[in-house]
Amino acid sequence: MERTLIIGTRGSELALWQAHFVKDSLAAIGITAELKIIKTQGDRILNLSFDKLEGKGFFTKELEEELLNGSIDLAVHSHKDLPTENPPGLIIAAVSEREDASELLLILKDCVDPKQKLAVKYGANVGTSSNRRKAQLLAHRPDLEIHELRGNVPTRINKLRQGDYDAIMLAKAGVYRLEIDLSEFHVEELSPTELIPAPAQGALAIQIRENDKEIFDALQPLHHPEVAELLAVERGILKLFGGGCHLPLGVYCRKEGNSYQVFTSKADEGTEFPDRLFVESTTTEGLANKVVSFFNKDREFPKKVFISRELTEKSYLRKALEKHNIEVEDISFIRTVPIITKLDNFILKNADWVFFSSKNAIEYFFKLEPLLPKAVKFGVMSNGSAEALRKAGYVPDFTGSSIDTDLIAKKFAEFANGSTVIFPAAENSLKSIQQGLSAETKIIDLPIYQTVPVTNIATCCEDILIFTSPSNVEAYFTDNLLEPGQKVIAIGHSTGKKLEDYGVSYTLPYSPDEVGLAEAVFGLV
Repeated sequence: MERTLIIGTRGSELALWQAHFVKDSLAAIGITAELKIIKTQGDRILNLSFDKLEGKGFFTKELEEELLNGSIDLAVHSHKDLPTENPPGLIIAAVSEREDASELLLILKDCVDPKQKLAVKYGANVGTSSNRRKAQLLAHRPDLEIHELRGNVPTRINKLRQGDYDAIMLAKAGVYRLEIDLSEFHVEELSPTELIPAPAQGALAIQIRENDKEIFDALQPLHHPEVAELLAVERGILKLFGGGCHLPLGVYCRKEGNSYQVFTSKADEGTEFPDRLFVESTTTEGLANKVVSFFNKDREFPKKVFISRELTEKSYLRKALEKHNIEVEDISFIRTVPIITKLDNFILKNADWVFFSSKNAIEYFFKLEPLLPKAVKFGVMSNGSAEALRKAGYVPDFTGSSIDTDLIAKKFAEFANGSTVIFPAAENSLKSIQQGLSAETKIIDLPIYQTVPVTNIATCCEDILIFTSPSNVEAYFTDNLLEPGQKVIAIGHSTGKKLEDYGVSYTLPYSPDEVGLAEAVFGLV
């Protein structure tokens, strides 16, 4: 192509980075381009939140108009800003690689409280202009005060720096692209499966006129069809919900092996507790419709759910179930008792890691007032254990993110192989993590409590039974059978294997914590 292409872009630092990225990518394949900066409605109106702005396409409409009148040849957008329908005459010609779609919670260092989930102090003032982020943040931390935050990325960070907020939330991709130094803040990174991002977050879309075949063909070396396939699912779900930037909807689709995994969070308002769903499929065909069908207003929910663990009144799972008037019965079929009252601190002296596989292990361990080396690191099995460790005043250096203990062990081994690892645990624990460590690793097993089954357990009559440990499965099914129509959820593989011993079919959540369990209940029909 001999002519110079005109790239339309917004004027923010991030938008210019995106446009220059496309310009440089074109130069690499021998195509010359120059930029034209265009101001959009979203750039001009900074005193209103997105849900107060009229229509859709706050950051894209003006670029699309210039494309249609021929004053630019292509427009570069953050894909998440685009409405789900292209204006007549325009198409998306290419989709970039996707940056990490994680979210960053930036916290002023004097507002950090490691005992709190997300590590920001109680009642903190958090800035975000996104109803999606607001709903998910408040689901985990209802004490937070969420306030409107507009402006480009550097402007938002400067407002935090000036003390207008205690913390703000931003997309990791934008911060990464601008190479912003965050060392003055405490940074909590939330993965796309923890805080679900906006549909198509982290990817760029290059838009052109539909009849411009020459430019379309020229852009194909920049196109990533495997990314486009996943984004089509996310944006298909957004389209079916009829939403825009203001809808409290998070959708994230990824491919793991031969399966497509979709994580969805949806509320009707930013202050409403969101419903979460995890769906897995071998095909993307009909996947968006399948996801949306679970959110049908007329669907029937189970009336009662049992869980073999006591839940607090503020428990995430309890709130997720009670939102749909589901009664919760939370009783453990086992009780725990300590088996040592004094700790030999000498065995802790050379510890590099302390790994906890349960909340009980954390509780009993710190009751013994251990004297730990200053440089010791902590590993935990799941987000639930991570929260318990925070309450004890410590932040985990490793958190398992799978229901498969073998996978957690393999991942932990990458950090801990060759070091000294203490494992405070129940007597006769499964030692799944220990088995994944190398022979050069010094493993110190430290039994500190034991489980005792409760006797005379009555049959549960709830619609769904959730089992949270193999010992609870054994205690219940030794004398009881599954009632007709009951469905079972196992918190992880080891609990599932114990259910298999009793011939019980079950569902596994994506993650072995209360969020994962809430997703699993919501996904049962």
